[in-house]
Amino acid sequence: MRMLLVPALFLLAACQISSPPPPQFAGGQVIEPALAVMAAADAAPRGFPGRFGFVVRRADMVGSRLFLNSYPDYRDQRNLSVAIHPAVVAALRVQHGDNLRGLFLGRSIVVDGEARRERIDFTVDGRSSGKYYFQTHVAVTGVEQLRIVG
Repeated sequence: MRMLLVPALFLLAACQISSPPPPQFAGGQVIEPALAVMAAADAAPRGFPGRFGFVVRRADMVGSRLFLNSYPDYRDQRNLSVAIHPAVVAALRVQHGDNLRGLFLGRSIVVDGEARRERIDFTVDGRSSGKYYFQTHVAVTGVEQLRIVG
């Protein structure tokens, strides 16, 4: 029995399950959302710098910021959010018009920046409830950080 176990272990080690490589976009390889979320969690409280890419599954204005999300549910722990600064939102409107949600939804983007865990507090009547969760954000403070690639 022991003689069969050792070769079986070597066989299992050789047959590791591998995930497909991140997509290739013009300008090099990008980090997919799941890897960005894990890397940001490992680097916390610092961020994880890189080039990130995904298909925008949700796009919402929250106040004067535009959020582009890799999952339809922005609360999903696997989601990567691109948080676009109000000045960049204004510049994008000048370039592309007012329908930024329509511009990005369903399109592939690449963003250069730093994936960072952000604590999101639940509030009741404007006061913190003491409950929270984390989202992973890449802040976009310049138009040059963001590209639509598909």
